[in-house]
Amino acid sequence: MGGLSHYLEDEGIATTQISLIKEHSEKMKPPRALWVPFPLGRPLGNPNDPEFQRDVLTQALNLLNEPAGPVLADYPEEADGDQTEPTIPACPVDFCPRDNGLSSIELLLQQFGSEFNAMHTWFTIACEQKGRTTSGVSDLSFDEILRLYSDFITGNQKGLATFEQQGLADTLRLAAEDLKSCYFEALASQPGQPTDAATLANWFWSATYAAAVINEVRKKCLEHDTKEMNLAGTLLLIPRNQMHRFKE
Repeated sequence: MGGLSHYLEDEGIATTQISLIKEHSEKMKPPRALWVPFPLGRPLGNPNDPEFQRDVLTQALNLLNEPAGPVLADYPEEADGDQTEPTIPACPVDFCPRDNGLSSIELLLQQFGSEFNAMHTWFTIACEQKGRTTSGVSDLSFDEILRLYSDFITGNQKGLATFEQQGLADTLRLAAEDLKSCYFEALASQPGQPTDAATLANWFWSATYAAAVINEVRKKCLEHDTKEMNLAGTLLLIPRNQMHRFKE
């Protein structure tokens, strides 16, 4: 939208927009943009909060009073947690670590593999029940995602040779989206489990080995010297509102 807005402005049509990734807007320099510190996918903040959402829209539209740009304003408030009362997930996965002399990374990857196999069973049931899934945006099978993350974390360049550097960064991000979708759908398919987004997200990022592996991928991305890898590690793999779980 930032790029399109320049063409519209050239035709005399004033534009404004909401930005979820400030760094993108700083580089695109749209004529008018309101940056909001909300999770990706929620440009207006929490669902079912019309007053808050109306204020976000009002502040974005008020930027049309600016005669010229680029103008990048910050929305002054964080979105509160979901207004629904969360329940506590009863996860079917045993998260007890097994100490068998492996390095910490090897042990984490082993635990992740075992966890994923258990969750994938429920994911298959969920797909059969609903006849659809939101997973699959990476175009990788789950076995390929497991190998990709393992190769990337351990530095197995042979396993990564099929990916260009820029393409690799994007594939790592999309693979994380597929993992989250798999886990969310797997847990939500079980009777009595919560289905609200906030509870599922908090469970995933605080209680799964998959999240710990994604964090290791994030840290490896930050060791690279390309802007694509750094952007993925800084903003795109773990939501801002979940990063506090991984501060060292």
